[in-house]
Amino acid sequence: MKKAIVLLVLLGLSACNSKANDKTECTSETKENEEGFEMYEMSEMAALMEQMYVDNQRLKDRIINGDTIGAFPQHFTRIHSAVLTDETDKDVFFNEQAKKFIEAQELIYKDPDNAKAHFNNGIDACIQCHQVKCGGPIPKIKKLYIK
Repeated sequence: MKKAIVLLVLLGLSACNSKANDKTECTSETKENEEGFEMYEMSEMAALMEQMYVDNQRLKDRIINGDTIGAFPQHFTRIHSAVLTDETDKDVFFNEQAKKFIEAQELIYKDPDNAKAHFNNGIDACIQCHQVKCGGPIPKIKKLYIK
């Protein structure tokens, strides 16, 4: 469990080294504590996206293995309300992509016979948004595709 937490923190720290609009960070903030050390603080949206990545990795494995899909994870819908590091990024484009992602994810559970296609459509929505909003995680997200 500790390894998983450390891995998530490290992935979050390295997720966004650059951004299309030249912002240096897109998933976190750093704050100095009283000793002057900078402490990493993940935004609510970054934490949600890290959880969605883990959930989708597990879902990918279930789809590939032909296992039962289960139920749609309701916490995914928090994508519409979670606080971003930069709230100006939550615009019409972001909301459209979030809607496409949720619709594709829901279809996996409603239409499990076509789960692979719906899953990959959800990953497409992630990448399309990240190409505009925060490019850092794209290589990681692409690993989720089911071939």
